[in-house]
Formats: sequence, structure tokens, C-alpha cells
Amino acid sequence: MAEPKIFQMLIDGAFCDAEGGAVIDSVNPATGQVWARVPAASEADVDRAVRAADIAGRAGPWASMTPSARGKCLHKLGDLLAEQSEALGRIETTDSGKMLKETRWQATYIAEYFHFFAGCADKIAGETLPIDKPDLFVFTQREPVGVVAAIVPWNSQLFLAAVKLGPALAAGNTIVLKASEQAAAPMLEFAKLFAQAGFPPGVVNIISGLGEPCGRALTSHPLVAKIAFTGGPMAARHVLGNSAENFAPVSLELGGKSPFLVFEDANLDSALNGVMAGIFGASGQSCVAGSRLYLQDSIADEFLARLVEQAKAIRLGDPMEDDTQMGPLCTAGQIAHIKTEVARAQAEGGILHCGGGQPQGLGAQYFEPTIIECPRQDMHIVDTELFGPVLSVLRFKTEAEALAMANDSRHGLASGIFTRDSARALRLTKAIRAGIVWVNTYRVISPIAAFGGVGGSGYGREAGFQAMYDYTRAKTVWMNTSDTPLSNPFVMR
Repeated sequence: MAEPKIFQMLIDGAFCDAEGGAVIDSVNPATGQVWARVPAASEADVDRAVRAADIAGRAGPWASMTPSARGKCLHKLGDLLAEQSEALGRIETTDSGKMLKETRWQATYIAEYFHFFAGCADKIAGETLPIDKPDLFVFTQREPVGVVAAIVPWNSQLFLAAVKLGPALAAGNTIVLKASEQAAAPMLEFAKLFAQAGFPPGVVNIISGLGEPCGRALTSHPLVAKIAFTGGPMAARHVLGNSAENFAPVSLELGGKSPFLVFEDANLDSALNGVMAGIFGASGQSCVAGSRLYLQDSIADEFLARLVEQAKAIRLGDPMEDDTQMGPLCTAGQIAHIKTEVARAQAEGGILHCGGGQPQGLGAQYFEPTIIECPRQDMHIVDTELFGPVLSVLRFKTEAEALAMANDSRHGLASGIFTRDSARALRLTKAIRAGIVWVNTYRVISPIAAFGGVGGSGYGREAGFQAMYDYTRAKTVWMNTSDTPLSNPFVMR
């Protein structure tokens, strides 16, 4: 067996190990073998990274760099990412089990996010205010918030890093990004591109480590001015508690249990492909996975039969192979969680139409495409995120019933609606409780469009031009244009 590959963190422009050499073994989900070791950052490592970012933001060349120059760095970063998409994709596939054809494509397309935010860098503008007092010229200017702490999970990490790094850097901030303790290697490899793109030392720092102490030390650090977190609700509660130490504003992108509504007038071929992409793409390991399928009664039997047939035909195998359609899950914990919930659903009366177990002849972290018909909305599996290829199917009679069932969830990230009735589509897009609504399509992203949820799926928005303002703060400037001496100093003007 080959020796594990060693990765290092990026702190203040230099690659380094963790204090004391502490490491985390990274397992290839397809083989079950340790293939890499990544640093396990200590509190001291976190402090070094944050202080480097703080100095770089206040006193280094980055602090005096023009917005246009910052944009050029971001654009170059996007170019480098696209050039390295094959190599980065292979590392991410090895580390997470995600399909190479997806990780490679993501690395190429995510370059567009950096290109987009590169163009935003010199478009941030303040306002001139028509103030209600004479002889005063009042305006606002927007300035960077300071050091941004970004935390990303192992899935879709280049995308989730880009929607944080892009606006933060375009606005002139510095950043410390913590990669997940699961599958951190791609982010540490990505770190090699920043110097090539022209970013000065300390502007971008990428570390890896456990939630305790690394995550806690980062999100509670007194020099952190903003926290951008993507992950699970339990970790999010810790982050919010930690932010009480520095009063840093927090944006949260959490999990989902996205409803997928198929009406009788829908293009069923298109809806079928949308459902397949929504729940079995990336082996269901997506925060926007369409894991709750609601079918109108009149087409439910036909649609379900076709869906089961296609699910049974999915090719599981080596994620590096182009003809593989579904690879392994990233962690053993996911497998255990899914097994428990599938068994619980069956005990509650759920009908297992296909899957429900692990395939023969593959590794321990593979799970079959699974479809469970649920007779009741209140079954535990219906509103429990599994982060795997498990679809809950329910039936509805009317539009009002479908809407009520879709909104009966603590989550609110994404949703899908398939119908040819444009009036119905517009009604539902307004009424459905979700941050993202896809109509007659699913699992589509763009740097131009905001991404984020409501309720238990978090708050704040990433991507889109508006995200720029989340990484800046307004400063109001009052200028007296009169030569007349100020009046009574004891009376507010």
C-alpha cells in the first residue's frame, strides 16, 4: 500500500504543519484505505492565521491595493482553477468519493464564480445623501469588514469556498478558511494557487482541523469580524455561541430536506430526470437534494414505477470511472445514519420500492439508490436530512395540499416544481417556504444568482452581487461646506 500523501496548511503565505505535527488521517471512501494526512490545527495555529490575516488587511500591500487590482487577482485565480480542474477533481474524488466527472466539472465551472466577483470588485459604491440640513455634504462609503472566518464542509467545497472567498476578497477583506476534517485535501491543494494569482501573504489562509479546538478558536477569535458558515445545525449552534465572544455577524447555510412537487400536467420525462438528478446526483450528498417527492394522485403510480425502474438501473462503482453513475458515501457515519432511518421508516409503515441496503461486491461506504413510499407526512424520515441517496415519496390531490405538505418542514433551502401551468408555478414560487425555487428544472447554480435558505436551513445569501454588501460596512461621512462658525455647541444640529 502506498504511503499516505501529506498535505499542509497555508498560513501567512507559507505552507506548514500543525503545531506539534498533529494530523488527521483521510480515508478514500471507495477503498476504505488511508490515502492522505492533513494537519489538525491547534489554537495556536488558528491564532497565527487570524493575526496574519489581520495584519495583511491593515498594513500590507493588500490594504492599499485598488479594487480593480484585487479583481485582477481574483480573475487570475479563476483561470488557475480552471487549468487545474483535472488535478483538483481527482484529489476531491479520492478524498470524498464524489464522481470525478462532477468534481472535475465543478472545478472548471466554479472558476466562473471568481471571474464574476472579480468584476464586482470595482462596482461597490456608496451614496450621496440629500440631507435635510443646509451646508452639509453627506455621503457613505463602503469598506471591508476585516478578517472573515469561513467554514466549509467536505461536499461541494470548491463551490462553498468560492461563494465566501469571492465576495470577501473582492470587497478587500482577508480570510481564514477552515476546511472540513472530512476530506480536507482538495482545499489544501487549492491553497497552492493563491500566491500564483498574486495574493500577498496573509490575505488568504487555509487551515484544517477538528471543530474542537480549531473551529471554536476560529469563530470566537477577537480579531474575526465576520463568520460565514456552511454545515449542520448542531455545529451552527456552536458557531453562534462562539460569535458572542467577538460579536461577529454570522451567515449560515445549513442542511435541507427539499420538496419536489410533480403535478399531473407536468412533462413527466423532464420531471423524472429532475428527480433523478435531485436525489441520486452526487449520491444524494447535497444540501439541496430533492429528498421529498410529492406526486399528484393521478400520475403517481405511473411516475413511481418509471422512477423505480431507473433507480434500479443506476450503475454504482469506482467514482473515477466515467461510466459510473453513483459512487460511495464520504463517511461511515452517513451509512450508519441512513440504515437507522430506513429501518425506522419501514417500521412506521413505509413501503420500500427499491434499495434499502448496501450493494454486494463494493466497499463498505456504498449504499443503494433507495425509494420509500411514505403513507404519512409525520413520519420521521420525511423531515430528517440523510445526506444520501434516499427518496421519500408522498401523494397529494390538490395544489393546496401539495403546498401545505411542502411547507410542513423545519427546513427551507430549496424546492422544485414541475408543472406546465405558469399561473400555478407563479403562485407556488411565492407561497413555498424556501430560499431557492426551481421550476421545471433542478440543481442549477450560477454566480449571478443568490444561494441560501430560510428557517432551519439558515440565513444570509451567497453568490450574486448582493453578497458583496454582506462583506462590507457603510461609513457615513458629514462635511460642513460653510465658513460660518458653528452655532451653540450645547444644541444638537
